[in-house]
Amino acid sequence: MDMNSISQTVSLPKNLTDTGGVRLLTCLSLVTATMVGTGVYTSLGFQLLDLQSGFSILCLWVLGGLISLCGALSYAELSSRIPRSGGEYTYLSQIYHPSIGFMAACVSLFAGFAAPIALSSIAFGTYLHAAIPSCTVTFSSVSAVVFISCFHLRSLKISSLVQNGVTALKFILVGIFVGIGIWKAAKHPSLQALILPSPGSLSELLKPSSGIALLYVFYAYSGWNAATYIAGEVRERQRTVGLALMLGTAVVMIFYVLLNAVFITAAPTVDLRGVLNVGSIAANHLLGPLGGRMMSGIIAIGLLASISAMIWTGPRVTQRVGEDYPILRFFAAVSPHGIPHRALILQLALALAMIAMGSFQTVLVFTQMPLLLCLILGVAGLIVQRTRDKPSNIVLKHPGRLGLAPGNPTNTILQYRGFRCPLYPIPPLLFIICSLAGLFYSAWSKPWIALSGIGIMILPLLLHPWVRRRLSKHS
Repeated sequence: MDMNSISQTVSLPKNLTDTGGVRLLTCLSLVTATMVGTGVYTSLGFQLLDLQSGFSILCLWVLGGLISLCGALSYAELSSRIPRSGGEYTYLSQIYHPSIGFMAACVSLFAGFAAPIALSSIAFGTYLHAAIPSCTVTFSSVSAVVFISCFHLRSLKISSLVQNGVTALKFILVGIFVGIGIWKAAKHPSLQALILPSPGSLSELLKPSSGIALLYVFYAYSGWNAATYIAGEVRERQRTVGLALMLGTAVVMIFYVLLNAVFITAAPTVDLRGVLNVGSIAANHLLGPLGGRMMSGIIAIGLLASISAMIWTGPRVTQRVGEDYPILRFFAAVSPHGIPHRALILQLALALAMIAMGSFQTVLVFTQMPLLLCLILGVAGLIVQRTRDKPSNIVLKHPGRLGLAPGNPTNTILQYRGFRCPLYPIPPLLFIICSLAGLFYSAWSKPWIALSGIGIMILPLLLHPWVRRRLSKHS
């Protein structure tokens, strides 16, 4: 049994785990920046097609936040048990089977990072063009991806500075807009009534239409697990990663509720219904035409933080796969500063290709199901790990590293003593049940999405035996 295996059943000494350099503030900005992207600025217009009550919509944003928080609490314990980079790839490989982890890694590479980076880049170009018409969409999109990737290729310190700076600017600017919206609503009771309970608002939440609106919320909250992808580079990772997941998700939930409340009270529902750029429309009513252009620029800056977060975290998954599979070892190489530069360049090439094709949005729709299924498997992995906590006899290769007496401790019993998910098993069960309900509803409404999502998961599973055979030949 090696030290990586033991790390899931015993709390290791600090000197064995505290080898990273990323601090809590950077992890927190990574989580929040990944979550606050295109979803929150585009979902409200589509939600208003199915729901009439602003109170009902805000309830769904709170519900989505609580479900995501349940997932974050579960992942906080997983990150303490398995303090390594790679996210779902690492967790699913170690908990279930390497083939399941390999499948999750392939899904993450194409659907979890490259496609969202391309989508956010095009959204950035669109909003920047609305703010500054002389900036073309395509040029701005490509420039953003290349420019940010070059920053993240330099060093871990540069990555941290870029991420912290852009994220701080993002929340300061949007926070000013939210403050103005709250101030205006506080002066007009009629606007407050738009987000207060009405006679039919609670019953509206029980209708099937609320299920579709909740799917948009799930998409907007995706990314709450971002810090797990760089866990191996985090200082005091067994504590910091989980804390960043929980705090980041809670902060984003509050931010989403306030921002959507401002959107609802700032502009008439008829102007928002079915519209993509709800932020620009709301700002136009709140601050005038110039305010609409300013808000477009603010959203564009905010999208840079999301792009930066995904460009930073994505290559760590590919790097971990390369470390485990000799046939893919080319992508495991790191620069003198510890940056997985080849994996980052691969991700950059995929994102640029999707921007050029312009059809990646269809791929995103296809891949929502496998992405959520991987998260469900990850959260369910906590339940699996808890069942393995029962006392068992194990043999240690290096008992001295754990502070145990030398010799042959064949009857040593180790118990996990790291972070434990509060109120277990309620958080993981709530996340699994609610997420499965959303998936089943999506599959029932649009079976073609379910079939395409299953196909994306099956292909890596079919390829894994061949990759595994090549691993055997090299070992």
